[in-house]
Amino acid sequence: MRHALIFAAGLGERMRPLTEHTPKPLLQVGGKPLIVWHLEKLAAIGVNYVAINTSHLAGQFPEALGDGSRWGLRIRYVYEGPTPLETGGGLLNALPLLGPEPVLTISGDVWCDADLATLPAEPEGRAHLLMVGNPAHHPVGDFLLDAQGRLHADGEPRLTYSGIGVFRRELLDDWRTAVGDVPGVVEHPPRFKLRPLLEAAMAHGTLTGSAHRGRWTDVGTPARLAQLDAELSG
Repeated sequence: MRHALIFAAGLGERMRPLTEHTPKPLLQVGGKPLIVWHLEKLAAIGVNYVAINTSHLAGQFPEALGDGSRWGLRIRYVYEGPTPLETGGGLLNALPLLGPEPVLTISGDVWCDADLATLPAEPEGRAHLLMVGNPAHHPVGDFLLDAQGRLHADGEPRLTYSGIGVFRRELLDDWRTAVGDVPGVVEHPPRFKLRPLLEAAMAHGTLTGSAHRGRWTDVGTPARLAQLDAELSG
């Protein structure tokens, strides 16, 4: 995997007032912005090109991160406009800037100590998701990971999608049918969530996953941000 995409276009509404002046991925934990933890991990596994999609306070990203050369990376910023395109629309919109090989994607508002080198460079199916234990704020989880490493929309016990995965372009084939007539799909560029595409892949047995048993945090609120900062700074 030489190319990666970091989802950083969210409005950070649950993180207010901190995100009124700073995009969530640029909030500091352990002495550096959340997104820098990702950039360091990507550089460590040989990724050399990173697309970062932006919307809210987009101008702060190039100011803070530059062209990526300090990490040995080349960063390209993808501005989605004042309204984010959601994860599915964001991935579709960024594809022209990424190579033909599978793309490693990371949500800009999570923190994880997983070794990204353990993710498959060439997923067996259309995508491979890193799954984690269910956090207190999401106890029901997302998908079942079976003994063969395949993910299912139904069944127990369920794990939570970490926001880290490897995606083939084929996942977006016929995205319009998978997404249906939801608001945003007729816009240019279209806006839609990633989950319907994942569910379609699961229905065809083409979505695999692996479980990470280490540390992971969805940094979605000021309280969780403060807790993670205290853990990393201690």
